[in-house]
Amino acid sequence: MKTVKENITNEIIINKSKFITIITKINSLNDINQILKNTKKTYKNATHYCFAYIINGKEKCKDDGEPSGTAGIPILNVLKQNNLTNILCIVIRYFGGIKLGAGGLIRAYSNSVKKALNKTKIVNIQKGYNIIIEVPYEHQKQIDYLLKEEKIKKDYQTNIIYTFEIEKNKYEQIENKIKTLSKIKTKRQINIAS
Repeated sequence: MKTVKENITNEIIINKSKFITIITKINSLNDINQILKNTKKTYKNATHYCFAYIINGKEKCKDDGEPSGTAGIPILNVLKQNNLTNILCIVIRYFGGIKLGAGGLIRAYSNSVKKALNKTKIVNIQKGYNIIIEVPYEHQKQIDYLLKEEKIKKDYQTNIIYTFEIEKNKYEQIENKIKTLSKIKTKRQINIAS
C-alpha cells in the first residue's frame, strides 16, 4: 500500500467555484474528526466540505450537501486508483454561482484530487514505530549519532525527551544501543511512509 510523502493543499477554480483540496496522512480513525473540525474553522463559510478516507481497510466518503454520488465517491475513487491508505482527503468548495451539473461535479471533484496528488510524492508504506525516549544529557551525542538520519523532536527538561518515527527494520538495528542509553517510554507500531 501507499500514502503521500507529505500533506498537501491545492486550489483550483472551475466555473467561478473554488475547490480547495487538502490531503492529510492519518494513523488513526480518531484523527479524522479533529482534522475536519480544524478545516471548517480555517475555511469558514464554504458551501461544502466533502471528504473521503481510507485507513486499515476501512473507507468512508461524504458528499456534504452536493447531489448524492457527485463528490465523496469521486474523491474516494481517486484515492483507490492510486492504491492509497492512511489518508484523508477533504475538498472544500466555495460555490461561484454557476451550477456544474452531476457530471461536471464528478469531474471537478476528481480533478481537484488528481491535481493535488500531482503536487506531492506517493510513497510505499512501511511498518514502523512512534518512539518517545528519555535520555540523560551525558548521552545526547550518542543518541544524536544513532538517530542522525531520523526526523526528531527534542524537548529539554530534566532529561532530553526525543520523539520520532522510525521504520521497523531501522529501529531493530539500533534498538539495543538505544535501550542501554535511555528509558523508552512509548513504543507504538504505526504505518510510516518510506
